[in-house]
Amino acid sequence: LAENLSDKGIPVLLMDMKGDLSGIAQPSPGHPKINERHEAIGIPFNAKKFPVEILTLSKQDGVRLRATVSEFGPVLISRILGVSETQAGIISILFKYCDDNKLPLLDLKDFKKIIQYATDEGKVEIAKEYGRISPASAGSILRKIVELEQQGGDLFFGEKSFDTDDLLRVDQNGNGYINIVRLTDIQDRPKLFSTFMLCLLAEIYSTFPEQGDTGRPELVIFIDEAHLMFKEASDALTDQIESIVKLIRSKGVGLYFVTQNPTDIPEAVLSQLGLKVQHALRAFTAKDRKAIKLTAENYPLSDYYKTDQILTSLGTGEALVSALNEKGIPTPLAVTMLRAPMSRMDILNDTELQSLIENSKLAKEYNEEIDRESAYELLNKKIEIANREEAKEKAEKEKAATRTGSYRRSTSRKRRSSKSGLEKVLTSPTVIRSVLGILTKMLR
Repeated sequence: LAENLSDKGIPVLLMDMKGDLSGIAQPSPGHPKINERHEAIGIPFNAKKFPVEILTLSKQDGVRLRATVSEFGPVLISRILGVSETQAGIISILFKYCDDNKLPLLDLKDFKKIIQYATDEGKVEIAKEYGRISPASAGSILRKIVELEQQGGDLFFGEKSFDTDDLLRVDQNGNGYINIVRLTDIQDRPKLFSTFMLCLLAEIYSTFPEQGDTGRPELVIFIDEAHLMFKEASDALTDQIESIVKLIRSKGVGLYFVTQNPTDIPEAVLSQLGLKVQHALRAFTAKDRKAIKLTAENYPLSDYYKTDQILTSLGTGEALVSALNEKGIPTPLAVTMLRAPMSRMDILNDTELQSLIENSKLAKEYNEEIDRESAYELLNKKIEIANREEAKEKAEKEKAATRTGSYRRSTSRKRRSSKSGLEKVLTSPTVIRSVLGILTKMLR
């Protein structure tokens, strides 16, 4: 599907969970079984490579995908973190405070700093303008952020933000670029994957123009291991994803959810999908058989097949296919033999991968890490200035107190000095003899 879309000038975004899709960048070496397959279906086989861009969310080789906290906004951040309504209100207050005070929220370091500031040095300032923030609620939000960091969120949030328009490139031959996101190290971090997918879909929805019914998509996204997108996602996050899935088609974007079992996809999303390609399912337990019957019910009724039976008997490279016709009506179910990929059904070796990345224009643009002055640095400066002023004020008060104490001690000494002088005069023998002499004369 991706190869044929690229051939028609339609860019593609592929989620590579198992690390086995990079071979699209090299032509197929061919194989007798491939020739046999194409003779059977009557389509000539032409080996071909396709323009590929390797993207990554982590420190793997490839073009780094990033987004800033500010770009998410308080609503999406709250849904990603799965916070309560009260905590979501606090996040909105903090975003407003940062906007009003020109404090850029770029990465999770900035986000954590503003939360700490709001409950410590800045609590009086923020409470005066925006209302009091509960330290307990702020602490709960911080713990949620740390959890996201532990799943690699600190690698995703930051600059330089990836421009979704760069997913729409075509090469000099008019072939759409196949953008492969390497996600082999994300399977045990479903929250990061959900965060990335929601950010990507929300950004595309907000920036792409309305297309209407143009007859061809502007971009097609394949979400491999789609169950990870919904695993451990909060109800609010799942609702947000479902909402965007319903609306994004008007932007000329096609979405393919790739998973081993259709039951992995929420029903609200599954009901929006017009094209269904179902490979063989195997039943080893009673639970498997129930799942197959449930899967069969998702397809149009067929006069030719017993869907639940045919699902377990499909061979390699065969699938049940149902699409929508021109009137939007599901087509009859058909067992279809698929053509072989024109590109290599294997991964790129290290040399090929490095060569691809070194020649990438996007890698030169996005792989430079930027850590410009943002909320973290600005708040630290603000705290430092406040601490200096407080220390200066304290020193001045201590100095004033010292001067006052010195003056009092000096006055006391003077008083004691003058008193002791008078005492010396009055108690001197000469004065006493004179006084006694005067008193004696008076008595006579």
